[in-house]
Amino acid sequence: MTEDSTQPGAGSDSGSYPQGTAPSGTGGTVHPGPGREGADDLVRLVDHHGVRHPNRHYDALVADVDGAALQKLYEDMVVVRRIDAEATALQRQGELALWPPLLGQEAAQIGSGRALRSDDFVFSSYRENAVAYCRGVDLADILRVWRGNASSGWDPYTINMATPQVIIGAQTLHATGYAMGIINDGADSVAVTYFGDGATSQGDVNEAMVFAASYQAPVIFFCQNNHWAISEPVGLQAHVPIARRAPGFGIPSVRVDGNDVLACLAVTREALARARSGGGPTFIEAVTYRMGPHTTADDPTRYRDANELEDWAARDPLARIATLLDSLGLLGADYSDAVKAKADAVAAELREGCLSMPEPAPSDVFRHVYSEPNSWLERQQDHYERYLASFAPAPQEGTR
Repeated sequence: MTEDSTQPGAGSDSGSYPQGTAPSGTGGTVHPGPGREGADDLVRLVDHHGVRHPNRHYDALVADVDGAALQKLYEDMVVVRRIDAEATALQRQGELALWPPLLGQEAAQIGSGRALRSDDFVFSSYRENAVAYCRGVDLADILRVWRGNASSGWDPYTINMATPQVIIGAQTLHATGYAMGIINDGADSVAVTYFGDGATSQGDVNEAMVFAASYQAPVIFFCQNNHWAISEPVGLQAHVPIARRAPGFGIPSVRVDGNDVLACLAVTREALARARSGGGPTFIEAVTYRMGPHTTADDPTRYRDANELEDWAARDPLARIATLLDSLGLLGADYSDAVKAKADAVAAELREGCLSMPEPAPSDVFRHVYSEPNSWLERQQDHYERYLASFAPAPQEGTR
């Protein structure tokens, strides 16, 4: 499997824009208009060999990313991969009921997540744990739902990120509705929704794009095309690049190398600038690969060719940035050791947070079902508590 066969236009310069659609820097105005010309081409700034390729349009959007910033992006990816590995180990050890690995998708999530402002609001699926890390979610809160200790991991309004949505594609409607509220508030924040290639076949995603286009809502549809909707390959449901669908709704789209953290940062910044300046929604297709299972309950060896995994492992998002940093003299032993130490410390904190998590009381299942007291629910809780009390040990008779 060659690079070009799976990613059309991989080596081209994707800097050609129709008149009036190009931004002026990272914070400039982007006027509404059609998407990029040659939409099947991938935006790529760092290839899988770690070589930096100039791009006359997107270079301006990452002009502030110097060596130190590139090191920070690499550190983020190393840390979240370590988080993912530790959570997977916790599940295998019986400490979590389930875990959705993100292995291979670190660049797409870190690149886009680090482009956001604190007042932007994220609506994710269940796999965007790297985005949650970028938003500052407490590490233990990432695991709370998967341990079965709570029905929600965190307070969305403390970090401006909704708790993960398990219903496929539903979060796109939530994001679009929130973006319509942004318009009503007269703010310039942006709603960003993450979903996979499989979700694009859901009605919710398509309905969300209808509303987003109709109201020119400031929302970014960030599709991580990881090539597998559980056990079905993307080619089964999408005979053309997924990014081609959005222009049919009137939404400009772009395809980006989802394993290139710098390119993901650039295209997300562009979409954010468009939304903030009244240019409406953008659809981003980040072409990446799910190197692990769909969840820890899945066995990808039953449906995936090992050769395909080997091909994509050669495009590892961490390896390419490490190679680039090395070529710049920025991957010294001291720096590498510091990054590893940071990742190990975060993993230890994650494990401790998981194992020390207090078990919920049985009656906690009734908490937060309604915002106000409800007699019907209170009656159920009373019945349940009396049922549990029936299992209490009988009092012992005194000695005679």
